[in-house]
Amino acid sequence: MAQLHVVFFPLMAPGHMIPTLDVAKLFATRGVKSTIITTPLNARYFTKSVQRTNQLGFQMGILTVDFPAVAAGLPEGCENVDQITSDDMSPNFAKATTLLQDPLERILDEVRPDCLVADMFFPWATEAAAKFGIPRLVFHGTSFFALCATENMRLYKPQREVSSDDEPFFVPDLPHPIKLTKMQLPEHERSESETDFGRIAASMEESELLSFGIIANSFCELETEYADYYRDVLKRRAWHIGPVSLCNREIEDKAQRGKEASIDEHESCLKWLDSKKPNSVIYICFGSVVKFDVSQLYEIAMGLEYSGQQFIWVVRRGENENESEEWLPEGFEERMKDKGLIIRGWAPQVLILDHDAVGGFMTHCGWNSILEGVSAGLSMVTWPVFAEQFYNEKLVTEILRIGVSVGALKWNTFSESSGLMREQIRKAVRRVMVGKDAEEMRNRAKEFKEIAKKAVEECGSSHTSLSDLIHELSSYRALRC
Repeated sequence: MAQLHVVFFPLMAPGHMIPTLDVAKLFATRGVKSTIITTPLNARYFTKSVQRTNQLGFQMGILTVDFPAVAAGLPEGCENVDQITSDDMSPNFAKATTLLQDPLERILDEVRPDCLVADMFFPWATEAAAKFGIPRLVFHGTSFFALCATENMRLYKPQREVSSDDEPFFVPDLPHPIKLTKMQLPEHERSESETDFGRIAASMEESELLSFGIIANSFCELETEYADYYRDVLKRRAWHIGPVSLCNREIEDKAQRGKEASIDEHESCLKWLDSKKPNSVIYICFGSVVKFDVSQLYEIAMGLEYSGQQFIWVVRRGENENESEEWLPEGFEERMKDKGLIIRGWAPQVLILDHDAVGGFMTHCGWNSILEGVSAGLSMVTWPVFAEQFYNEKLVTEILRIGVSVGALKWNTFSESSGLMREQIRKAVRRVMVGKDAEEMRNRAKEFKEIAKKAVEECGSSHTSLSDLIHELSSYRALRC
């Protein structure tokens, strides 16, 4: 029988490309031919991992489609979400992705794969796959909890029943009593009028219902009630195969995920961590897109200093990358030279989180980061900014009970300040790093770490779920033939 061939098409954003690469590697190591489709300037982020996977005797490849940046009103060479410098560019980027349907269909016509795994933000991919009689799987880069909460918000619209933006309301019909406010919702969920993203979200919903099902980067034991709710109550077909980052077992694999690190992971970063005691360092990183303004960065710096904790802080800047560093308090780096390490740019996050010296993680609650923190057995300071991150925070702090909220109250655009002050930051860091509560959270987090490892091993829940999916795709191909 011919080898099963699956093609993967992630959104051009680090938070989508990195887990999709891991998913493709998982399929490849299970004997499936895996091909990643991306754009020319993004291909380099996949090359080393694909080469290493092929050297191990598996089959992976990369195909490229030109990204229509100029046609969509973007600057030439703007092929990734992390190159967007203002909110005004986001609709243009979304428009550019819709223009990728024809190039994708040409590839499908040429290579004739058995399945298309396409990002949730490509709703037209279900139609494209149907033209060639192949199943389309949706890759959802978030938690089952967030998917369930989002769907129930869409169905019941409880936000309409409150009189103000800061009045709490319950998300209806969930297994746990979860409260939110309008301020923590994206515009299309809190607005009475139709928005551009609201139309996109509706298209994504329709596309998913018509697809073969979804792949979730999660494991059943982490959010059992919500994996069950998604399938049994919402009646969605889903396979949980995560944490997918655990497919990277070697130091080189962990270090090469995403962009090239802005710091030498062996000499500078790991050597610095090697000099620290276990669980003594908090790692601070807000993902690949969030860029706080000068005033917020200043407050983070002061909060870290006042906390008295050792730290690694990954800092991404806004538009004026080359401006002077007035966001740093005067003399901060000199005072913190033995206590803190600042990484300006990209960091080898999984490598850092896995180090014994790291005992806590301040995160924007992007799902990749949360799962990487869980997989490393870390409790977290949660600082959601946008997207589904306020939902993810509730999972971490109220359901799993392995985190402390820093107190973010408002859904922001990617370059705004959250308005959080140094004292809030200091308190949250101390609660996660020091004392009885910190120890209890860390112990719970370490239990999830062990469960996550077992989930991806042979006969584990995620390993079995992937086996079931591959078997179902093979059966579907046999019926077509």
